[in-house]
Formats: sequence, structure tokens, C-alpha cells
Amino acid sequence: MRAALLVLFCLASPSFGQGTAEAAAEAARRLEAAAAAMDRAEGASDRIAALTETVRAYEDGLSLMREGLRRAAVERARIEAELAADREEIARLLGVLQAIGTAEGPALLLHPSGPLGTIRAGMLLADVTPGLQAEAEALRRRLQALAEIEAIQQGAEATLREGLASAQAARAELAAAAADRTALPRRYTEDPVATALLIASSDTLEAFAAGLGQTIEEELGPAPAPAEPAGNLPLPVRGRILRHPGEADAAGVVRPGLVIATEPRALVTTPVTATLRFRGPLLDYGTVVLLEPAPGTLFLFAGLAQAFGEAGEVLPAGAPVGLMGGETPDADAILSGSLPGGTASGGAGLTETLYLEVRDAEGPVDPVLWFALEGRGSP
Repeated sequence: MRAALLVLFCLASPSFGQGTAEAAAEAARRLEAAAAAMDRAEGASDRIAALTETVRAYEDGLSLMREGLRRAAVERARIEAELAADREEIARLLGVLQAIGTAEGPALLLHPSGPLGTIRAGMLLADVTPGLQAEAEALRRRLQALAEIEAIQQGAEATLREGLASAQAARAELAAAAADRTALPRRYTEDPVATALLIASSDTLEAFAAGLGQTIEEELGPAPAPAEPAGNLPLPVRGRILRHPGEADAAGVVRPGLVIATEPRALVTTPVTATLRFRGPLLDYGTVVLLEPAPGTLFLFAGLAQAFGEAGEVLPAGAPVGLMGGETPDADAILSGSLPGGTASGGAGLTETLYLEVRDAEGPVDPVLWFALEGRGSP
């Protein structure tokens, strides 16, 4: 795998910059780490933790690799556009170079007006030749860069396909392992009838959150140590913040939480030890996970396709709580640069959205009090 990925070091040419080469090296390292983690997960005592590490490693490595390929595709398009725009000039340049290269030596030394004309022609040729050489060298560099990019895309294809397939397998294994999870401590069990009645009678998230305590059937164990709002928690998913609290969406809807754009099938984890209070479909939020990191405080994650766990379980920090929806783009779409959800600053493929809201007994709380929002989670 590493040998195939190292072709991305061609990006270290001056036209791309050293940063892309470093990203390529990091992508190779992350994908190698993911493959090793997948092997370790087969015999790990904590299989869920090992598979979570595997999925994260694949997400990191594939994200870096996609960014390198995106830059390559942008550079290729730029060079091809330049060559197309300069087609006539390049044709004239090649014609002149061909004429000079095929002309016989003695003919270049004679001029119809005699020795003086020959001298003047020679002086003109001496002035023109360096310019022609510079233009020819610039053309050679552009063609060489184009050939390097083509080699990058061809060399990365097999590794990219392998990485995508392995990531999908790791997610499937993680979902299966989470469904069979029995070792987690529990605070209580859920009363399914009370939960169903609460959902049916709630027309807002506020109403559901206020009545959530009624769904507890019995207390089984102590609560985990309560977390404190220090503003340093990682976001629960890799992605890019689309909207902050109070910002209206395209339909004019304003919500008090964060909207995070993610890649399809991205892994969602709990940022801190918390009790799982609820998982399932809720109102117009889609599949919802409610975590309680401290008494009276709730983290709401909405928009998942799959959610793991049972109400009452105490989840350690970093434990998987679900997967985002959508279809993972295939290698052809990534290699061709035709991923949906792209922006001018990159981020192609961020087609899913996770809604994150923090609530306490008084209502919504600014997520910045709990989460580190600057420089986090960008793919």
C-alpha cells in the first residue's frame, strides 16, 4: 500500500508545493496504520475500541489522499486549459524549432544581401534564440507536470479502491460489534411504553427533552463523573461547521445548535464519558442520539443513519454512537474530481449534515462552552 501511495510524492514539484507532498506522506502513514489496526482488531479484547481506531484511521488517511488528488485534478485542469489557450502559439513555436532543427548549416550562414546581411541576420538570430529556448523549456515543464499528474492518478487508483473497500468493511464490522456490545455499565433501563408515549405527545425538541426523565424504568447503577463545560471537547465527527447557533439556513430556519457537514458514512463518537439517554427517530430530526455528560445537560446529535447502543448505557469518551448516511463515493468519482458537495476551498464530498445541540434545564446552551470549534474537524 505504501509503495503505491508514494507516487503522490510527485506532488513535491514546485508547481504543487511541499505541503502537498507532506500530506501525501501522512496519507500513506494513516492508511498503513488503518490496515494494521484492522489486523489487530480481529483478536482485540476490546474489539469495538480497536474497530473505532481503524475507522478513524481510514477516514483520516482517505481524507488526506482525496485532498492530494483534488489538488492534482485542479492543477491538471489548469495546465490543460493553458495549453488549449496557447495552442496556436505553441504550434508556431514548434514550427520554428522544427525549421531551425532541420535547416542545413551552410544555408544559415548566407544572406542574399551579402556579408553585412549575414551578420545582421546572425545578430537577430542570436537575440531570438534565447527567447525560443525559454519558451520551449516552459512548454517542456508544463508537459512534464501533466505527465506527473497522470502518473499520480494512475498510481493511486488501486490503493484508493483498496482503502475505500477496507473502510467500508471496518464500518460494517464496527456496527455489528456495537450491536452485540454487552460489557458496558448501565445506569438504568428504558421504559419503551413511556418513551413511545413521550414521542407521540411531543411536538418540539424542548418538550421531548423536558419529559425524558419519565422514560426511566429503574436505576441500576451510579452515574459517571460529570463533565465540566471547559470549551475543549472535540467535535463528535470529522467535518466542517456550516452554520453556528442563530444562523439561518437556506429555508430561513434558525436553530440554536451547530450544523456540521460530513462525508458519507462518517463515524460519530461521544466526545466525553456520558450516559446514553435516547437513540432513535425523533420529529423531523431524523435519527437522534441524546447523551448526558452531566446531570441535567444533554448533547443532541441528529441526522445519523445508524445509531448504536441502548438507553442507560454509560459510554466512555471516544466510543462510537453511530454512522452518518449517504453513499461513499467510488474511486472513479474521487479520481475524476467529480465529488458532490465541493466548495471553492475544497471539502468535496461533504454531502451529509450532523446537527449538534447542547441543552440544560434552562434550554439551549452555546456549544462553544463545551466544544473547541476553531480549527477542528476539517477534512
